[in-house]
Amino acid sequence: MKPLIVLLTSFIISLFAIRLLSKVYDVAFAACVAMSVMLLFTSIAHFAFTKGMTMMMPGFIPFKKGLVYFTGIIEIAAAIGLLIPGLKVLTAWLLILFFIPIVGFIVYLFFGRQLKQKNNGY
Repeated sequence: MKPLIVLLTSFIISLFAIRLLSKVYDVAFAACVAMSVMLLFTSIAHFAFTKGMTMMMPGFIPFKKGLVYFTGIIEIAAAIGLLIPGLKVLTAWLLILFFIPIVGFIVYLFFGRQLKQKNNGY
């Protein structure tokens, strides 16, 4: 929930800051800035709460700590890439590919464990 709040807040702030500086609403650029801020926010968690993130991962995933650090570095690189005009589109497509397994992992965290507990109850 916190990343969503950071995303929406930074979008609104950047939209109005861009309006003040350039006299025009640039929604696309404000969205890139907001996504970059949110990615930086979440990447900090990869380094500050590494142990907790590794504990959430399924047992079959190897090199958990290294994977958490690696994904944090990817998020920092993506945050930078979204702000570089020549890399923006490529970065956006790579982020889509990056988020597909992340969304699958989040679904596993929320529903997979609940289903496992429900099935063990019978």
